Amino acid sequence: MEKKIDVGVVGATGYTGLELVKMLVLHPVFNLVYIANSEGGTTINELHPSLNGVCEDEVHKADIDTMAAACDVVFLALPHKTAMAYVQPLRQKGVKVVDLSADYRLPLDIYEEFYTTHTDVENLDDCVYGLPELYRNELKSANLVANPGCFPTSAILGLLPFMDKRVEGTPIIVDAKTGVSGAGKKLSETTHFVNVNDNLFAYNPLMHRHAPEIANKLGVDFDEVHFVPHLVPVTRGMISSIYIQTKEVFDALEVLQKYYKDEPFIRISEQPVDMKNVAGTNFCDIYVKQKGNLLFIASAIDNLMRGASSQAVVNANLMMGLDETMGIPTIAYVP
Repeated sequence: MEKKIDVGVVGATGYTGLELVKMLVLHPVFNLVYIANSEGGTTINELHPSLNGVCEDEVHKADIDTMAAACDVVFLALPHKTAMAYVQPLRQKGVKVVDLSADYRLPLDIYEEFYTTHTDVENLDDCVYGLPELYRNELKSANLVANPGCFPTSAILGLLPFMDKRVEGTPIIVDAKTGVSGAGKKLSETTHFVNVNDNLFAYNPLMHRHAPEIANKLGVDFDEVHFVPHLVPVTRGMISSIYIQTKEVFDALEVLQKYYKDEPFIRISEQPVDMKNVAGTNFCDIYVKQKGNLLFIASAIDNLMRGASSQAVVNANLMMGLDETMGIPTIAYVP
């Protein structure tokens, strides 16, 4: 038996916090010893009745000293700006952190342009971007991981195999669709049932905060990435339809298969991908089609899982010297 590793989740009220708890209570090595939110005074099954009889642990009011004393690793399922207030003191106390917010994903200048003033610049240089297909070796020695955004995960994984085939400087067009859970639990007019049901619409086209993250990790200028997200009336799931111009015609399927041949959570499809087949899993399903020098790439993930919580647990596995597939769901919610 592997020695147990004590872990905590801060931000247990939200959907990503729930998904983390669901995986961690079944994980063979991680021992979930601390669950917290901003208020405390409840239990996790009171917040999420689906956990009745599964996990009924107390939810604490988040306290840095308490979680640092109890945990080897802490998952922060918190909004941007809130998360960095926890990272700095936790790292000073020697606790490893997987941050699901945007606070450590970007260089300082880009972050402050699209988000807010950063209050923990010191830890930006010590952070590893948590996309295993790009930074697996670095993640194995990381103490702080910036879990990628959901849209960037889908887009970057689709594009990586083909960046050297692309005509430099030409547009990278990412037309993405996401389920409503990506907006979180907080109520708003946009995500109200009567607005979302039987409807589909774009939001923050071309200037969404995830666009600079896509550009930064692909090593291209922000002006080259044209990203338009859409909200669709489904609970969970995400598909990115991506278009690039290539230098020549080539066997795109062969390139894709070769690039990802050793990746446990990438599945190459010879048919157009869909959301349902990845729901509840850490898989990213990718499909590719050529028409002359135009390349179409479709990349599907579960926005709450590969786009957030299951990818966070994969990153924690790597940080702690475990097999990255340990405790990661692979059976989709079908039908």
